[in-house]
Amino acid sequence: MKPSRWGEYLPGVEMARSYRRAWLPKDVVAGLVLSALLVPQGMAYAELAGLPPVTGLYTSILCLLGYAVFGPSKVLVLGPDSSLGPMIAATIAPLLLAGGDPDRAVALASMLAVMVGVVMTVAGVARLGFVADLLSKPTQIGYLNGLALTIVVGQLDKLLGFSVDADGLVAETGDFLSGVANGEVNATAAVLGIGSLAGILLLNRLLPKLPSVLIVVVLAALVVNAFDLETHDVDTVGVLPQGFPPFTIPSVGWGDLPPLLAGAVAIAVVALADTMSTASAFAARKGDRVRGNQEMVGIGAANIAAGFFQGFPVSTSGSRTAVAEQAGSRSQVTGVVGAGVITVVLVFATSLMQYVPQPTLGAIVIAAALSLADIGGTRRLWHQRRTEFGLSVAALLGVALLGVLPGILIAVGLSILNVFRRAWWPHQAELGRVSGIAGLHDTASYPDAQRLPGLVVRRFDAPLIFANSRMFSDSVRQIANDRPDLRWIIVAAEPITDVDTTASDMLQELDAWLNARGVSLVFAEMKDPVRAKIERYELTRTIDPAHFLPTVEDAVAEYIRQTGAQWRDPQPGDAQPDDENTRR
Repeated sequence: MKPSRWGEYLPGVEMARSYRRAWLPKDVVAGLVLSALLVPQGMAYAELAGLPPVTGLYTSILCLLGYAVFGPSKVLVLGPDSSLGPMIAATIAPLLLAGGDPDRAVALASMLAVMVGVVMTVAGVARLGFVADLLSKPTQIGYLNGLALTIVVGQLDKLLGFSVDADGLVAETGDFLSGVANGEVNATAAVLGIGSLAGILLLNRLLPKLPSVLIVVVLAALVVNAFDLETHDVDTVGVLPQGFPPFTIPSVGWGDLPPLLAGAVAIAVVALADTMSTASAFAARKGDRVRGNQEMVGIGAANIAAGFFQGFPVSTSGSRTAVAEQAGSRSQVTGVVGAGVITVVLVFATSLMQYVPQPTLGAIVIAAALSLADIGGTRRLWHQRRTEFGLSVAALLGVALLGVLPGILIAVGLSILNVFRRAWWPHQAELGRVSGIAGLHDTASYPDAQRLPGLVVRRFDAPLIFANSRMFSDSVRQIANDRPDLRWIIVAAEPITDVDTTASDMLQELDAWLNARGVSLVFAEMKDPVRAKIERYELTRTIDPAHFLPTVEDAVAEYIRQTGAQWRDPQPGDAQPDDENTRR
């Protein structure tokens, strides 16, 4: 069925039009299974964000409904996320008054969700999905590893039944160790917390298809109730506030908006990167197409909906999406069923969570944090490329030592700087003829490659811009100084995708300098758009138009025709291929 006009912008409408009855039983079952995971995780991630547990349920309901209307994916599940929790806390904590008023915290988090939603929606409408590319894979790995470390350390005190009052990884670690040394650990709570963590990890490892979080939560609640562990100072969630969350416009001061906006942009970038990777992975399994810009609108709508009902920012959850898919989900009706189940809990069964212990919620968060860490990916970077391993470690340290929001900025900045570094110090190669292999090849890889007397064929693997123009000029001048017999320098220009005005001025000066020494600067395989810029810069008044040839082979053949030179083996006077610029 051809999508309707409204279906392009409201995928939920299109889903309703094309929905098949045969999907309903599977969607209902998947929704029931999913809700068993949404309730405990929603409460745990709310506390991770520094908010009352019930707000995690409010958030789950509205974001699922919002995405069901505006989200294009049939399988993605949105909700409170362990990677966003510390970012939310880091954004709102400095704005709270002494004592941390819960109502103000909720208002700030709700406004933050609305702002994230607006940022995502505007970016989606403006087709800015490429922003997710600002986080390269190495910096993503480092960020997630640092986030996992931060989350684990921040939850250890809850896991063992006491609390620390510190900010930052180093301070929290010190206070936690001091608390353990001073005997502040609640033995009963510690047994419950460590047992819950072990249960989740073992079930995930041995029986991955079972809802490990639900099983552990139910067993822990039964133990608390049966043995009256609340009398042993084991904190529990308690009875939740009853009723569906009311529509509320978040009330914050004008002075709160700038820091909230900064946090919203950082959260939006992380949520977008997470969603694009998760959406791509699940779409590939079914052969579906990822609609990146509409995904941004869908996430934006989910966040705005949550923000107006006392919720906080959300993102896509890979684990919950996998659970829904394994349970047979066919459409976003699964999420709607999940939202309905949570609503029933809030309206009719608020005492259901009364005996869920706080150490178990801490265990849920720690288990989720451990799944964020990518030790294998870090090890692979170490073996494959040490530079990117260093970027990953820098991102990890930025998150762990400076905080989540600065860590995000560091991760994005490092990704951009890494791209700039490659353009600033690009690889350069001298090319020669290799017996038995067509074309010309890097003499660093083939030291015995043949050269032509008086000719150097040089490849520059980057656009020629202000950052690397001096390097290009210096390397060519060095070649001219080292080769008294030099007559031509052929630049294999196929990798040169741009020439800016700074590089244009450099080429004009370089060509004049070479001409004074009887050396011709020749370009081969220059792309038409780059050649058009050369014409616009009027460089052909300096560089002979005949010195632009379609291929390297044509340029070499023209040199041989004019000079009669013949290929020969490398000579002691030839420039070495392992000079500093080539090694880069």
